[in-house]
Amino acid sequence: MPTALFNRNRGGESATSTRYSIRRAGGGSSLMARARTAMGRCLRRRRPRASRRDDRISALPDDLLLSVLRRLDIRTALGTAALSRRWARLNRELPVLSFSVESMLPPRYHRWVQLCRNIGGAIFFQYKRHAMTRELMPNITRYEHRAMRALTRSVESFLGTVARRRRVTRLRVDFFVTHNTGCLNQLIAEAIDAWGVDDLEAVAKPIYNQPGAVHSFGGHGGLCKEPSAARLQSLKLGGCVLPPLHEYGALTALVLQDIPDSTPEATYEGVFTSCLQLQVLHLISCRCSGGRGVVVDAPMSKIRELVVEKCRFRRIRLRALPSLESLASEGIIVHLEESTSFPCLRKYNLTLCLGMTLQRFRQALSQHLKIEPETFLRRMPGITSLILRLTGPDRWIVPSSSPSPPLLPNLRRLLVADVPSSWDVSWPRLLLETVPSPETLHIHIAACVEEEPGDEIPWRHTMVRHHHHLEEFVMVGYEGTKRQTYFVKFLMGVCTVLRNVTMFRNGHARNKGHWDWELVTHQHLWTDEEKDDTLKHIMDGVSPSAAQVRLVLG
Repeated sequence: MPTALFNRNRGGESATSTRYSIRRAGGGSSLMARARTAMGRCLRRRRPRASRRDDRISALPDDLLLSVLRRLDIRTALGTAALSRRWARLNRELPVLSFSVESMLPPRYHRWVQLCRNIGGAIFFQYKRHAMTRELMPNITRYEHRAMRALTRSVESFLGTVARRRRVTRLRVDFFVTHNTGCLNQLIAEAIDAWGVDDLEAVAKPIYNQPGAVHSFGGHGGLCKEPSAARLQSLKLGGCVLPPLHEYGALTALVLQDIPDSTPEATYEGVFTSCLQLQVLHLISCRCSGGRGVVVDAPMSKIRELVVEKCRFRRIRLRALPSLESLASEGIIVHLEESTSFPCLRKYNLTLCLGMTLQRFRQALSQHLKIEPETFLRRMPGITSLILRLTGPDRWIVPSSSPSPPLLPNLRRLLVADVPSSWDVSWPRLLLETVPSPETLHIHIAACVEEEPGDEIPWRHTMVRHHHHLEEFVMVGYEGTKRQTYFVKFLMGVCTVLRNVTMFRNGHARNKGHWDWELVTHQHLWTDEEKDDTLKHIMDGVSPSAAQVRLVLG
């Protein structure tokens, strides 16, 4: 063997010269090439064994891997198909699919949108116009179209690889209204016709600079080709032209959101009368054409839960819904025409905010905006639970102009929430004068620091001298004002079976669904002096029988 192979770096000899002498001896570059080849073969032999030892994910059972895939967004889940044939097969077995354009949008998009909204409220109109047309809108639009292209590629890739015979229980799709939504219509039709989907959610959103755009479900106008054979039980549609729904015989739950104002009133009425198996119906931010309003006369309907939220209907009147058990309305009063047509109605939730904040219109409107409680409480004799959120810049609920017969004879639980502190907070006394039987009364007062106190109700001698059912009273937001103290004293004076009165300084009323609630409170550290003064003001002038009441300050 040549001695140069063992040439060490002696004296001033550099390492470079050593490597040079190695290359010159015994074959030069060919020796180095053979060494690299041998090392590569060794690494290739060892790498699979190390991979098998370290790849613990592939050793997991299919059920556990499917559980992992369900927690990923659909784009990431589909990407796992590149790992192996096993992962590609697992993707086809996912029972729940979600294609969301939101997952395709970068955080920068949301910052652009927020900046655009901030400028929209700016004073300098010229800058606002220049910024929105020259700088912000092109960026926002570019991100939206880019996200839609990514979404459609994912859907097309999925449709191209998925087996026709599969089972999907739930499909969720949300997207922007653009020209390239044909594959989304195909996905929805395939899910209903071929995969037997039970729960479908399809929400179309207009791009930022076209707020009135709506989606249409293809040339045939429907969701699928064979609606009569569909297994669809739950459906949510948003931002689209409403397709025919009467042939979906298994449909029991329906949510309609952001339906456009080109929709005839008769289309909504047909949902009540034609979807005979429907039990749950939510109408959210829906609009319609026509001036008479929506009239519901469906004596054969099985609807038991109805929510009408922020809908722009001229009015909505219910003539017959015999199975209706729970009703919730926000922003609109639902008028019931005949109490005998709603024998099962037990729960009602009304949220209504009326009035204007512009001073030049506020005073004129407040003089004419007067509503009596009987307006929205009549024809509901079976109600047992009632939630009221009545708000506005000025108090618009007023005492009845004439004595009215008792209302809601079966009411047991009553929540009056978000009462503006600028109102006369004793107005719930109007309810107790007309509603004789609640056992629980909860009131939440919302602080309005920017509003001046409004006018007080000139209470006359109450028609109900004694109330024989109210057992529990809770007030959240108690500040010890004159009207708050008056109302507590009134209850302790007229409620003969009242045993628990609790007043919290801080807290709020939190919804538990549409027809239940809980009071979330925060303990306030009352000083002994504050407690003594509060109790003195409340108990001053109260009848001796009120001494049995347990009064708690929280």
